[in-house]
Amino acid sequence: MTTIPHWIDGSTSASSSGRTAPVTDPATGAETARVALASVAEVDAAVASAAAAFPAWRDTSLARRTAILFRYRELLDRNRLELARLISAEHGKVLADALGEVGRGLEVVEYACGIAEHLKGELSQDVSTGIDVHSVRQPLGVMAGITPFNFPAMVPMWMYPVAIACGNTFVLKPSEKDPSVSMLAAELFTEAGLPDGVLNVVHGDVEAVHRLLDHPDIAGVSFVGSTPIAKAVYERGTAAGKRVQALGGAKNHMLVLPDADIDVAADSAVSAGYGSAGERCMAISVVVAVGDVADRLIPAIQERTAGLAVAPGIPASGDPADSPDMGPLVTEAHRDRVAGFVDLGVGEGADLVIDGRGYTPEDPAAADGFWLGPCLFDHVTADMEIYREEIFGPVLCVVRVDSYADGLAFINANDYGNGTAIFTGDGAAARDFQRNVTAGMVGVNVPIPVPVAFHSFGGWKDSLFGSNHIYGPEGIRFNTAYKAVTTRWPERADSQVSLVFPGND
Repeated sequence: MTTIPHWIDGSTSASSSGRTAPVTDPATGAETARVALASVAEVDAAVASAAAAFPAWRDTSLARRTAILFRYRELLDRNRLELARLISAEHGKVLADALGEVGRGLEVVEYACGIAEHLKGELSQDVSTGIDVHSVRQPLGVMAGITPFNFPAMVPMWMYPVAIACGNTFVLKPSEKDPSVSMLAAELFTEAGLPDGVLNVVHGDVEAVHRLLDHPDIAGVSFVGSTPIAKAVYERGTAAGKRVQALGGAKNHMLVLPDADIDVAADSAVSAGYGSAGERCMAISVVVAVGDVADRLIPAIQERTAGLAVAPGIPASGDPADSPDMGPLVTEAHRDRVAGFVDLGVGEGADLVIDGRGYTPEDPAAADGFWLGPCLFDHVTADMEIYREEIFGPVLCVVRVDSYADGLAFINANDYGNGTAIFTGDGAAARDFQRNVTAGMVGVNVPIPVPVAFHSFGGWKDSLFGSNHIYGPEGIRFNTAYKAVTTRWPERADSQVSLVFPGND
């Protein structure tokens, strides 16, 4: 069986650790490969390669960096279907959804192609007599990224293209559950002309993560994952003197007012709740229904859910247009965990309106896949564990409140603050909501408000540890150090000793 290697110093690197983990096809449950799990020595080799490549890459002109990024963008676009197939085969999301993931990752690469514009500094002339001040942003050195299973192409592309465009080198530790797409992406970057060592990929588990967080030659770490791990990553990385941006979990609410278009709200709830089998940090997991709107909304959700095609993500035709609506969950353990939350919700007294437990596709080859159909709970309350915990699966909860003010207060009381949305035709309510809701990304009649690449992605409260959101302008700031330079070119006769603190005149 194939063992997926690391990518170090511009080529594949077979592992010597002796440790591997299984890579499975979630649609069938079959093990399709093994992935190497890096030892400390192998992580050190990747970091050493990146550190050795940094001086030359830092000094590479913006014109040269941009040319390589444009070629990389072209190669990614040319190979987007192959990238999507790898995602579907190892993650389970349907092929059309995987293509969408690659497309959103490409947007960040395109943003990085404009690095010459993003790194322009500022100049103030004659701030004092004969004195000018200008600012620059300079690369930090070796940066690292630790990424989750749910977006194996897009989330890494949130990190390394911006970091590398800024003049840093990078070590990526993707999820060991779906590692192949990161290997192909690294290979394509090298084909685009990226020098050896600028991007390295090491696979691994907690041993690799801890070494990246502790390594003295790594300047900064980006992380996306669950809140408990994000907090641990932030604390360990910052204790080691690194800058860290750690994006955590979510409990994204969709507030539906009585005046909302029910068809639009139902379409949005189903799309955002069950897309990618709910394995999205921006998935809508809670519908907060104001007044009697739930009595109209829930039947509309039921109607739409009944028509969903849940099947293997890669259609027999291979055509993304033939993709089903929803695929399996990523692993058997995760499927069982999500199904366990459904059991728990029933025990807690919530009303299970749609029960996806026990679902199996018609295709006999998929009988052992990691399947769970869409689930919908009504009459969920804040004290229930199915509300408090991030389930990360196709489970949608409906909470009923009496008023808009009650709904806003309910959302703001939650520990998470990643994304949220309001559905209404009332402009005043929407304006008040976007101003006063305590979440980092807000949609108005938009259920998944993931910012475009030239803004930045990130939440508030327990959804983010660190001060910088990811990609976009804040990504540039995270991956660079600000430097202010004050200059004076005096005539020799003007020079004199003065111990007085300098002022401006």
